Amino acid sequence: MRYPCLKHLLLHLTCLLLLSFDGPITLTINITQLENSDGHILLQVTDAESNAVAESIQAIDNKTCTIVFDKLKPGNYSYKYFHDANGNKELDTNMIGIPKEGYGFSNNAKGTFGPPSFEKTVFTLQNDTTHNCVITYF
Repeated sequence: MRYPCLKHLLLHLTCLLLLSFDGPITLTINITQLENSDGHILLQVTDAESNAVAESIQAIDNKTCTIVFDKLKPGNYSYKYFHDANGNKELDTNMIGIPKEGYGFSNNAKGTFGPPSFEKTVFTLQNDTTHNCVITYF
């Protein structure tokens, strides 16, 4: 071997390039404790600028729902979801605005008299990640 240092340098550079590749990341969201298996879960993922980057309408199985997004980029995200039990694609509320259907947010964040702030729901996605969420009903 005439140039062992050069071989090591090339090996290290190759490893560094592979580690810095920002390929697609998979986010798996498991939602549990649904009241029933009627309807669907509607979920929207937003980026740090509140732009919708992914949406899903997913069937419920045995009072649980798993949603997978497999083409996200590294970054800061937030999501919100609700149990659309009657299939009208709207979060139904009573006369004073309290949800009649289950709902939730990333980080299992809770709001006071309204949805939680973005700061409570934001999370950083750097590699494949699974979130376990418990839905809220009134």
